[in-house]
Formats: sequence, structure tokens, C-alpha cells
Amino acid sequence: MKRKGKSIRKDFKSPPSGSRSLSGLGGQDVWEFIFNKLSANIDVMLLYVVESEGSSPGRRGFKMAVTANGEMCGTIGGGIMEYKLVERSKSLLSSGINRVSVVKQFHDKEHASDQSGMICSGSQLNVLMPLNASVSKKIKQIIDAQRKNERKAIHLSPAGIKVTADTGTMPGYKTETDWGYTEIINQRPVIHIIGGGHVALALSALMHFLGFYVKLYEDRAELNTIEQNSFADEKFLINYESIAENLNATEDDFVVIMTIGYRTDKIVLKQLLNKKFYYLGLLGSEKKNEKLFTELKQEGVEEDSLSKVFAPIGMNIYSKTTKEIAISIAAQIILEKNKDLPTGRTMPGE
Repeated sequence: MKRKGKSIRKDFKSPPSGSRSLSGLGGQDVWEFIFNKLSANIDVMLLYVVESEGSSPGRRGFKMAVTANGEMCGTIGGGIMEYKLVERSKSLLSSGINRVSVVKQFHDKEHASDQSGMICSGSQLNVLMPLNASVSKKIKQIIDAQRKNERKAIHLSPAGIKVTADTGTMPGYKTETDWGYTEIINQRPVIHIIGGGHVALALSALMHFLGFYVKLYEDRAELNTIEQNSFADEKFLINYESIAENLNATEDDFVVIMTIGYRTDKIVLKQLLNKKFYYLGLLGSEKKNEKLFTELKQEGVEEDSLSKVFAPIGMNIYSKTTKEIAISIAAQIILEKNKDLPTGRTMPGE
């Protein structure tokens, strides 16, 4: 196998088909569920959250699919609201009603109408869109774009669903017959895991489950934990001395360093300090990281550059095992990713 950033293909398994995101909650993607049903000439109701406010359990972009006999995949927030809308969808499909409907739901007892039956506050606007075999080709386009990581957009409107390369947004909701919704396909957050050991294996599984696109980097060929890692979307065998030129990461990406030891951690970290990432974390004890940072400062690295590194990486949950460490890292990444989004909750410690 060649180094220099070439994907590791030989003797490694690809991520299991149909388990590339959390959206199905049971492993299967909502779009794949829909495509399989339509291919069998089974009509499906697509339920989509196109707007959400406050502490709504269903967030913008949540979706699920339901058949007339009650098979389903995904979620729009759960609870009694989801149950009622699922039952409504089954009834509409059974009666053959073929029109798109919009359902506003308020999660409180203060509104005179459109109460969801939940009291978590906030609201969400749900679209119920019946789909039949005539749109199978469009659903396949969505699935292909997900698998190839292509930048395309889903556009929903009273006229139905379409898939285009135009990622410009459609106007929002005005009336039940005048609205539009756009969602960019497969804008999965990307995490680069540098080091392919046991913690990397556990973290890859978690981040894959959470819907991240996982890129894994290692300098040791035929490492057993790399071979076992079926969760990484891409694997690279590289020389850590040239990680900076081989790491194709943007300022929106998450990067974690967890190589085999102190020396290689330092080699990698020193090259990445002047690059912009959304998150940069380093695995290791406080004592180890303190020694490493002291050495880097003695070599001329500015304090400001080191201050942006999450080290020790992860939230302090007193983790001991590799899986617990991975959970602490995943939790910290989720916090950083979502901290500026409206949630209706305070930050930890507030």
C-alpha cells in the first residue's frame, strides 16, 4: 500500500449499506426506506419538519416515512404528536388522498388550537407529503448524492419534491398553498481522526452513528483496529511527517489527534496548529499535554495557537474505558457543534 494520503481500500470493509446515518434510528436511512417501499409499489407518507422554534422536540430537517400498514422509519420528534401524525398519515394513505398538507403544532397549553399534546414549549411546522412510485427516481438521486457526498438540494413545495444542483433556498411558509423548503443533501459534519487505535475505533463508531462523515488516518499498515473499523467512510495510510499537506480539512471540520504516542502526537499537532478547524482536540493526560505544550512554547509556538486546542480532549465524565473516553469526546464535539443553536436549554454549568 502506498502512503501519502492514499485511501486504504484493500482488505478493509466499507461502512455497512443502509447504516450511514442516524435518521432511521434503527440503522436504515429514511430515504432508503422510502425507495425500498416505492420499488415494491407501496405508497409512503413523508413527514418533514420544515420549521421549528424554541424547545420543540422536532427540529428543522427531522423527517420520517410511514406506510398505510404502519411500517415507519425516522422521527419528527416523538411523543403523542408523532403518534397522532403517524395515525393521520396512515388514514390518508388508506383513503387514497393524494395531496400535500401542512400541520402546525404548538407544544404548550396556551394556544387555543393546533396543540400537539406536549408541554415542552416551542412549535414546529410539519409537512405531510404522499409519495408513490412515480418519484422513485428522485429518491434514488437523493440516496446517490448521500453516498457520493455530492452537493445537491432537496426542494419541497405544495407541488411535491424535486432534487437539483441548485442549492439556493426557496421562500419559507406563507400559506398552506404557498410555501417552500430547501435542504442541502448530505452536509454531514466531517471528523478527521488521526490515529487508528482502540479509542479511534470506538469514536469512529459513535461519530458514524451520530451522522458524521468519518475520515481516519494512521501511519501503521495492517493495524488490527484499522481492519476492524467498518465505520470510517475513508481510511488513509500516511506519514505523520506530512500530515499537514495530506489532511484535506476545512474550517468547518472537526479534528482529533490520538496517535500511538507522545512523539507522533507532537509531530501532528505542531503541523496543524496554524490551520483553521471548527474543533481541534488532543487525546492525553493533563501531565502529558502540559509537557508537550511546554516543549512547543520553547520551540517558538505562540500561546494563542495552543489555547484553541481542546486538551485533554473530551468532557470530564471520569471515563476509564476506551468506549467511555470516546463518549466523552463525542459529547464535547456535540456541545461545540450545537452550542450556538437555539435549544431552549442553558449551557452546562449555567
